[in-house]
Amino acid sequence: MESFVYNGLASRVIFGVGSLDQLDREIGLLGATRAIVLSTPQQRAQAEALAASLGSRAAGVYAEAVMHVPIETARAARDFAAQVGADCAIAIGGGSTTGLGKAIALETSLPIIAIPTTYAGSEMTPIYGLTEDGVKKTGRDLRVLPRTVIYDPSLTTSLPPALSLTSGINAIAHAAEGLYAQDANPVIALMAEEGIRALGEGLPRVMLKTDDLAARGDCLYGAWLCGAVLGSVGMALHHKLCHTLGGTFNLPHAETHTIVLPHVLAYNREAAPEAMKRIARALHADDAAQGVFDLARDNGAPTALRDIGVSASDLDVALDLALKNPYWNPRPVERTPLRALLEAAFEGRRPD
Repeated sequence: MESFVYNGLASRVIFGVGSLDQLDREIGLLGATRAIVLSTPQQRAQAEALAASLGSRAAGVYAEAVMHVPIETARAARDFAAQVGADCAIAIGGGSTTGLGKAIALETSLPIIAIPTTYAGSEMTPIYGLTEDGVKKTGRDLRVLPRTVIYDPSLTTSLPPALSLTSGINAIAHAAEGLYAQDANPVIALMAEEGIRALGEGLPRVMLKTDDLAARGDCLYGAWLCGAVLGSVGMALHHKLCHTLGGTFNLPHAETHTIVLPHVLAYNREAAPEAMKRIARALHADDAAQGVFDLARDNGAPTALRDIGVSASDLDVALDLALKNPYWNPRPVERTPLRALLEAAFEGRRPD
């Protein structure tokens, strides 16, 4: 019998079409009376409509969330929350908005209600990230874990198909690394494989019919499980590389994960055979790395770093940064094979 430690994270999840209608009640259950609504500039109208629906419970809207949570944005949002006397933050959107809510909570312990409109999965983790002077630093703190998560598939129908796909593969990355994490366990393995299966089956259906609520629901369910996996175990090489690339070169978050993941899986293939078997099975593929690559390529996602703004000269910069304080990984992180990994991701080659 395998010995293991499982750390469950306490989050309240409200799931289903129309779940947003329960927001007012959920604010009350937190004992809150003045909630700020956070969003990106692109989702300002949605945030303002949500604040209007809350009436006197709404303290204001801060619609300045951006990728990788620059520390200047985090400080400005924290100051705004203090100015309006907020006792709760509602983050509606994807990982950028949830990340901003976490940055506020890190210093103020303000409770967060997360309303995901993408499949990023950040809402299920106590992991935060802040970017300062071009370097993204991450950490774990239970203060940043959202108290309540409202998953309403109808809120994701406006997410463009291309972003739905990359956001979903980003979530798959969380579960894939959870399967070979240093502190992996059988409970996490079940959640990870089921999350990958739900997304692997749901994403192609979303690409065919963007308003398919059943498919959207499957993807949100998968993202929930994948996010919970990431929140319960440590990260490895894939997340180190994506944090390095994204924070240093300001790359689109989900697209970076989508491009890098197949190559990290190929890098770790021989060192984590059972994890690769589960990933391949969940994707109905013969090989984990190729299964993820094919899911991206066959549905029109970018597959090469050079197509999202990385230049050949950037690779050595990323390599040096990734080798500094590397995360634990089942295969040793070494310069020569890691350089080959980055080259393959840069060119968009299908893993052998």
